[in-house]
Amino acid sequence: MGTWSDTGIEIPFGRTSGKVKTLCPKCREGSRRHKLDKSLSVNLDEGLYKCHYCGFSGSINQKKDYYNHREMEKKTYRKPAWQNNTKLSDKLARYLEDERKLSQATLKKFRLSEGLHYIPAKDRKCNTLQFPYFLNGEVVNVKYRTGDKAWAIEAGCELILYNLDSTVGKEEVIITEGELDCMSFGECGFESVVSVPNGANGTAYLDNYIEEYFDDKQTVYIAVDTDRKGIILRNELIRRFGPERCKVVTYGPGCKDANEHLVKYGPESLRIAVANAEEIRIEGIFTLPDIRQQADLLFREGLHPGMTTGHSDFDRLLSFETGRLCVVTGIPSHGKSEFVDEIAVRLNLNYGLKFAYFSPENHPLPYLAAKLVSKFTGKRFDRESLRPGAYERACAHIGDNFSFIYPEEDFGIGNILEKASFLVKKKGIRVLVIDPYNAIEHQMPHGTNETNYISALLSKLVTFARQKDVLVFLVAHPRKMEMKGGVPTAPNLYDVNGSANFYNKADFGFTVYRDYREDHVRVDVHKVKFKHLGKCGAAYFSYDYANGRYVPFVNGKKGKEDDTDYLESYCQGSQSSIGFTKSAEELEQEFIADTTEAADLPF
Repeated sequence: MGTWSDTGIEIPFGRTSGKVKTLCPKCREGSRRHKLDKSLSVNLDEGLYKCHYCGFSGSINQKKDYYNHREMEKKTYRKPAWQNNTKLSDKLARYLEDERKLSQATLKKFRLSEGLHYIPAKDRKCNTLQFPYFLNGEVVNVKYRTGDKAWAIEAGCELILYNLDSTVGKEEVIITEGELDCMSFGECGFESVVSVPNGANGTAYLDNYIEEYFDDKQTVYIAVDTDRKGIILRNELIRRFGPERCKVVTYGPGCKDANEHLVKYGPESLRIAVANAEEIRIEGIFTLPDIRQQADLLFREGLHPGMTTGHSDFDRLLSFETGRLCVVTGIPSHGKSEFVDEIAVRLNLNYGLKFAYFSPENHPLPYLAAKLVSKFTGKRFDRESLRPGAYERACAHIGDNFSFIYPEEDFGIGNILEKASFLVKKKGIRVLVIDPYNAIEHQMPHGTNETNYISALLSKLVTFARQKDVLVFLVAHPRKMEMKGGVPTAPNLYDVNGSANFYNKADFGFTVYRDYREDHVRVDVHKVKFKHLGKCGAAYFSYDYANGRYVPFVNGKKGKEDDTDYLESYCQGSQSSIGFTKSAEELEQEFIADTTEAADLPF
């Protein structure tokens, strides 16, 4: 481990922990005009530093950290062939100024351009309004929009927040749901304002930049649309940035976004909307207005099943929601961990959920990675079975979607959840797998019995799941089961060793039991807290030892083994039996066309 002085970084006197801003030793040695700008962000606890001006970065701490993926290779992206042509036609410029109330100065500031570009949805070149995405002053992507709201974005280029450079060195930031909304705030004099690049379709674009560009922000204004997808996006942004520093901007009757408000009420009114942004409610205190939007949505659309795996017999019994705790048990070597992995692969492909694993029993971690590779590819994990490219494709996908928590010390539940909270912010995880319960380092307070201790620990998991909107799988071993006919009986949730609270506090619970005589696996669903999410019952599977997959066991017969490469189909965007219908590229770069704007673009 090095020291700060080794890097030339000067730490403010007396500071030994937390995050600080200081002078960059590289910038002030060069030709930079503002040499006194404190552009270097330093995390004293983790030993990390990053200059938001020149990119000078690194770490004085060389210890490996399995939950921090800085050791993994970063993706390489191509740069678009963008020309610095900010000239707009008179027709388009007049429209943006007259109908969208965006001045020429704002159009030039955001460096908009106009020109022909191929639009896949139309299968031809069209005249487009072009939004360049800058990172450190360099264009890394461009979004194109036609007059009838068709979209395109540069393939193979990095997806980042629009106008991200404007946030550097600012204590506040406004986040919008569209480039024109971002420009609307710019029209009103706000300098630090960005737009999400893809509507409500995930927040993966934050993964590489949330620490560097947003950890220093005291206030994050969430100023997205007020429609259904906007509410989903708002909640996800609050989840990742943390409610303690977020405020929500609303636009009043008849306006669902910032540009509509600007057009109807003018710039001063939009500035007032920001000034009146509402803080996130105090934890544990609710009034009807706090939940009215969600209640109205539930009233209009009713209760719906949760997320499913694509195994129809299992899905009729159990569908999943985030924000809940699922307890899984089963006799050792009966496949409870394998079945959780099966669920993980399918929920990831069907819904794009990102996972974090605390799984010491799978140490070393490459063993767990190998299991996931087999489940994704459908092949045995060896060089003879995996086709060229399949292994690399699976590793890339797992690297993007799965994180592993394995502290060098302290396996306590507090440390595990702290690292999982970091991954909520950094990677946007939606599922945490703790496998198994007995791998947690239990520190029972003096005078506390086991039942009360387990109850308190489970309460921590339930609270984490709800506060972070994460689905938590807790795999727990049962007590030693009775033998009948020479084989152990199947356990239920009340048989989990230690306390009946494993049943009482779970939202979902099931048992995995392998019948070696009948050569099938029975999954018994013992608890589903809400009836619209499922019911108790049993589903039967056969297990493929080659790739670790489960296939239905119907009418006493093994199902057909499945050795298809899920990721090959996934990347091609074709539908398969697992249930996914869109490729990873489509999920990442899908754009929501705004159908309620005042007028189409005039070209």
